[in-house]
Amino acid sequence: MKKIIIVLITAVAVSCSSVNITGLSKSSDFNIASYKSFSFLKADAGGDALLQDHKENMELIKNAIENELKPHGVSRTESNGDLIINIGAIVSKEIQTRPTNITDAADRQVSYIGQRGYEWQTGEVEVGTYREGSVIIHLIDRASNNLVWQGSAESVLPNKQKNIPKLIDQTIKELFKDI
Repeated sequence: MKKIIIVLITAVAVSCSSVNITGLSKSSDFNIASYKSFSFLKADAGGDALLQDHKENMELIKNAIENELKPHGVSRTESNGDLIINIGAIVSKEIQTRPTNITDAADRQVSYIGQRGYEWQTGEVEVGTYREGSVIIHLIDRASNNLVWQGSAESVLPNKQKNIPKLIDQTIKELFKDI
């Protein structure tokens, strides 16, 4: 039993730190070197597990994007940037489950009908909850008003706010690594 708990804790710890890039695309003529400035549209966040820190986290996302674009010579301006950046974020509460198992005594008691009318059905047992965050970023060419690049990612969010900035930086670096 201790081995199972240790493996489960390790698996959760590893999954919490990983970022899943769910989409990346850009127009065929997109070249980041063609742009000198960018500005943000009003960022939007939603979801059933959004915490009070969401505005602070949105600023962290903006700063991380700025840090990734600076080396390409693209600087932040408050309005009328060559690129307009739209950010959307969703934080949802997810339920972690496991299948029932006939060898687990607790699972058998739930479905046991009687000696002569024994019945077993597989099912799912809730083992915990966690928060999952998704972000989508659109880069829009202001002159043509066309979407020129988009990226999206998701990750299990850490429970402690102090661990969020590192995850945000990691996520934005992954999204922008081949811009």
